[in-house]
Amino acid sequence: MIFSKRKDMKDKEIIEAVLFAAGGAVDAQTLAKVVNKTAKTVKPVVQELMEEYSTRETGMEIIDLGGRYVMQVKAEYTDLVSPVAPKELRSPILRTLSMIAYHQPVVQAELVDMRGNSAYDHIRELKERGLIEAVPHGRTKLLQTTHLFADYFGLTSNDPESIKKKIVELSRQQGGSEGLDRWLGRKFVGLTPMYSSLADLCGIKDYRVINAYDPTEEELESLADVVKMVISKGYEEKVSRYYDGEIIEVSSTTFGDIIDAINALESVADPDRAKESIELIEDLRERYVSKALVISRKVKPATDMIARIVSDLRLGVSAEGCVVAPDYGTSSDGVDISEGADILVPTHSKVEGDLVDRVCKKYDAIIDGLKNLEK
Repeated sequence: MIFSKRKDMKDKEIIEAVLFAAGGAVDAQTLAKVVNKTAKTVKPVVQELMEEYSTRETGMEIIDLGGRYVMQVKAEYTDLVSPVAPKELRSPILRTLSMIAYHQPVVQAELVDMRGNSAYDHIRELKERGLIEAVPHGRTKLLQTTHLFADYFGLTSNDPESIKKKIVELSRQQGGSEGLDRWLGRKFVGLTPMYSSLADLCGIKDYRVINAYDPTEEELESLADVVKMVISKGYEEKVSRYYDGEIIEVSSTTFGDIIDAINALESVADPDRAKESIELIEDLRERYVSKALVISRKVKPATDMIARIVSDLRLGVSAEGCVVAPDYGTSSDGVDISEGADILVPTHSKVEGDLVDRVCKKYDAIIDGLKNLEK
């Protein structure tokens, strides 16, 4: 009798040690195998352990997740231990996991297509943590969640339908339909702040304004959901440090630049809205050309940017003409471009308004300046 009692105690100690070492839920069958008993025999032992922990003055508890048992820190102590606890999943990885959970079983190649190449690293980490499993499927793999996934999120079941409902519930708490978009990694068009008005010109509704040149941590996470990123010409190398998707470089010096930018987004634009915007811009350009026709004075552009505007306005050019320069002052070469200029053209940093407004103000500065010089 004494021997039997000691053996029972040993089984209980072994089970306690297994639950502690597992770091997640363990089913009764696994525990039974460890102590060489049946699941039916093990369950009362686990129940006894649970009762002991509930009455003991300890920071730990054992809970039943429907035939699976997990030892964890009691809720009142979680904040205290969080600084030394294992790190939570980073948001991009959590989003990839959520997509797998929502669409499971999902083909790995399709997931990578939706999330980008960084998904390979996410999948590797999720497999290492035991949250997903990959089953061979032709030349790729099928991904799906494991029981540990349910444990991680405190779910009682790893049933795909139950998980899908939970994800929808969580996404609604985090922002309605947009919350669900974030969970499912829906692809958006990304626009740097200066080009935000391009979305309206193209009729693009699913877009995000992101400073891709020097993104914050939150913006880095947003970049993971962007399928096309619109930036200023000349910054591709810089943006490529943070974003590995399709980069569209555009300019906004002339009306022609804006039309080119709209055409560059043809695949994601609303055709009718894009066509309407192009027609309006072309009409606006013709009106400015008409204004410039009455100007006889010739100009000397100080930079290529000014030369392009002058060409678009069909103004005469001469080495002896009025010097027209941008107002940014010193160039990257240390030369004061603005010094001695007869007319200064406002650059982006000193002009407010949408893309069309900014171009209009540049054209106005040249036309109005030349008219004043002719008086």
